[in-house]
Amino acid sequence: MWRRLYDWTLSLSAHPHAVFWLAVVAVAEASFFPIPPEVLLAPMVMAQRDRTLRLAMITTVFSVIGGVIGFAIGYFLIDVITPWLHSLNYWDYYLRVQEWYAEWGFWATFLAGFTPVPYKIFTIAAGAAHMNLPLFILASLLSRGARYALVAYLVRWAGPAMEQRLIKYIDVIGWLLVALIVIAVVVHQW
Repeated sequence: MWRRLYDWTLSLSAHPHAVFWLAVVAVAEASFFPIPPEVLLAPMVMAQRDRTLRLAMITTVFSVIGGVIGFAIGYFLIDVITPWLHSLNYWDYYLRVQEWYAEWGFWATFLAGFTPVPYKIFTIAAGAAHMNLPLFILASLLSRGARYALVAYLVRWAGPAMEQRLIKYIDVIGWLLVALIVIAVVVHQW
């Protein structure tokens, strides 16, 4: 099932309206869809190297819009979607993210943009925790923007071989970036 969904998403990158589909997948991934937009972003950058920055920005803006939708879901509908979170085995992630919001707030959202934990869990949890919406948007713009720019420029720089490796190792890259940010914050506070 997941492989078919992945293949379908990848096929959208060759569609004549690929930019539209990139925006749709970015919105959906941040609020409910399981496939990350990098699956479309990477092949689109390969096909349109001169539009790398534009594609990264489109992905970022629409991911943040999806994040705001996820925020609204958490803010207004957390009781309704709780069974869904359980059925997808996201409940433990959700509880952990709630703890992170209680302790870290802005930084939890900022780090969420890089982690392999599904971003939709963070967006929904931020809404359920009634996080400050402008801070949520700022943290999302910064982290998601950095993530998608990194992906786009790495794919542009390294070519098709990097595209396959990047998709395979995106979680590892995300955790390394989180570790670097945590180290920087700890060093700064120390």
